[in-house]
Amino acid sequence: MTRYFLFLTITLITFVSCGQKPEKTKTSYNFELSDTEWQEKLSTQQYKVLRKSGTERAFSGELWDNKKKGTYTCAGCDQLLFLSNTKFKSGTGWPSFYNFIDNGVEIGTDNNLGHSRNEAHCTNCGGHLGHVFKDGPKPTGLRYCINSASLNFKPE
Repeated sequence: MTRYFLFLTITLITFVSCGQKPEKTKTSYNFELSDTEWQEKLSTQQYKVLRKSGTERAFSGELWDNKKKGTYTCAGCDQLLFLSNTKFKSGTGWPSFYNFIDNGVEIGTDNNLGHSRNEAHCTNCGGHLGHVFKDGPKPTGLRYCINSASLNFKPE
């Protein structure tokens, strides 16, 4: 009986936490559009990722294996986010960076999978970029695992 009660409790907690919205550190941004304007501006995949906190399939994005030198910007507002010299091959199927451009990325909390994860957002428009994990290379030890759909690339 105790095991059954414990199972039900864990299941209930998981379902309740899965319904929580990601928490952003800010509620207003310099670049804001209505939901209709975002849908007109972005592709279906970009809208799903940037505005609805979706995730593209691994190895499906255009930029996961990009090796060119340049700058990665937000696909929603063109905010500078990452430099190519901070990109590394993580083997995950998403573009991965160990650092971001100052004031380009903010970190919030995502509880959608039943546990807390660090979620990366654009500081200019609040767009969902991806997640941050503590398994990256030196010097930061962090891996900013970013959806290609949330990025544009500007070559040098």
